[in-house]
Amino acid sequence: QVHLVESGGGLVHPGGSLRLSCVASGRISSINAIGWYRQTPGKERELVAHVTNRGTTNYANSAKGRFTISRDNAKNTAHLDMNSLKPEDTAVYSCRAETLYYTDSGEPVVGAYWGQGTQVTVSS
Repeated sequence: QVHLVESGGGLVHPGGSLRLSCVASGRISSINAIGWYRQTPGKERELVAHVTNRGTTNYANSAKGRFTISRDNAKNTAHLDMNSLKPEDTAVYSCRAETLYYTDSGEPVVGAYWGQGTQVTVSS
């Protein structure tokens, strides 16, 4: 089993910054990709940013130029640096990781896991 724990959310004024962190633990040989998603009540969850194991990144249009996703493979950690925050960025932010581990017999096991989410509120 794999567990993801997000942190770094909170209340920030418009124009401010926050850094979200996602730490993965458990049966992990490697993390293939990590994504940050956000959701507000009554809306579909949307992808904010995504990074592959090769470092290729992808951002929602709303995040381009303001948010930066990064990862530390040695620590099974990903970050989302958010700058120039706007009230419309208010949401619960969750990370999702696609993981791989090998059983004792060498069989590869892939999985996708979600964290519990962290609230980001942008308000004056």
